Amino acid sequence: MPALPAALPGGPDPRPGRLWRAPEPRAAYDVLVIGSGGHGLATAYYLAAEHGITDVAVLERGWLAGGNMARNTAIIRSNYLWDASAGIYEHALRLWEGLEEELGRDLHFSQRGVLNLAHSTHDVRESVRRVDANRLNGVDAEWLGPDEVAKLVPVLDTGPHTRHPVLGATYQPRAGIADHDLVAWAFAAEADRLGVDLVQGCEVTGFLRSGDQVRGVRTTRGDIGAGAVALCAAGRTSVLTETLGLRLPLQSHPLQALVTPLLEPVLDTVVMSNAVHVYVSQAPKGELVLGAGIDGYNGYGQRGSFRTVEDQVAAAVELYPVFAHAEALRTWAGTVDVSPDASPVIGRTPFEGLYLNCGWGTGGYKATPGAGQVFADTVANGRPHPLAEPFGLERFTTGALVDEHGAAAVAH
Repeated sequence: MPALPAALPGGPDPRPGRLWRAPEPRAAYDVLVIGSGGHGLATAYYLAAEHGITDVAVLERGWLAGGNMARNTAIIRSNYLWDASAGIYEHALRLWEGLEEELGRDLHFSQRGVLNLAHSTHDVRESVRRVDANRLNGVDAEWLGPDEVAKLVPVLDTGPHTRHPVLGATYQPRAGIADHDLVAWAFAAEADRLGVDLVQGCEVTGFLRSGDQVRGVRTTRGDIGAGAVALCAAGRTSVLTETLGLRLPLQSHPLQALVTPLLEPVLDTVVMSNAVHVYVSQAPKGELVLGAGIDGYNGYGQRGSFRTVEDQVAAAVELYPVFAHAEALRTWAGTVDVSPDASPVIGRTPFEGLYLNCGWGTGGYKATPGAGQVFADTVANGRPHPLAEPFGLERFTTGALVDEHGAAAVAH
């Protein structure tokens, strides 16, 4: 097991076994990355590792990777519908497949496959369409009939008497899970080793600007100058850009999940049900991890409504009768930033020197290495990476949307 992360700021921590330093922020950097979630840490790592930009600080208002990165359900897949989405998510999945070797750490990466269940004729049509689109984009995808689903997931009730009959499922064999904490700590340790400053307990409250050029940020620990500022703050991104008068097409919602106590192995793949908004996997230690759709209201609180938990548990017990014997150990929530087309925003802003990586909704974790690499390239070169071009902010005025509501569905 890796060592525990360094303590909150207070100067360098020379004790052996620590994963990264705890430096004081300097007066200026070449690049400031705002947010120490997976995307922020991956961006900083790739800036240093691939572009030689090591004069970088990652600023985090709380503790490292304590936001959505610590609150997701660790699912990885790339079976999105449109070409642009398939491009960036498949790029990420290919990076996932070599990430343990690259970072030199065990990430508990398990390619156990992901099933997306179909419960109606409409679900079947849309699912088969997505399988065809995936294959055209080089994404591994299969359509499984009810008997094949039952063989793959014996604890799933596929009988015709169920309230949500299983008519089949899409299946991506290369998809799976990885431990989000280990991923964050690995990116942080490698970024630190390359010279990146990871500054915790440093909340960004505004920007330093000269006309339409952003020259740094204002923080609770003083002003910090920068040649470029890269926002990776998820649901807080729109709060920060409001200080510049830049209104983003984002809405922030709570997103909940729950976990059971440790159980004997009963599920060795990830199963999602878009129609009833529940998905489930079993972690390596044995706990079942269940998630649902976003809560219907806007908010930044890291807690959600009991109604959402009740609905997801009812659906889970209907689909997996054996789960009726399990207990809920704890629930939690993150704050997701959802764009009108359920696709991310990556690229430049009307302010020179300010870059956005946001709007991932509930799909951000699976994109972590790909989003970080693509965003780092965008910031380093001052122009969109080819995989980021379809996701620019301007699409909301041109109408060239990348509508992934269907493929996102429950969206994880």
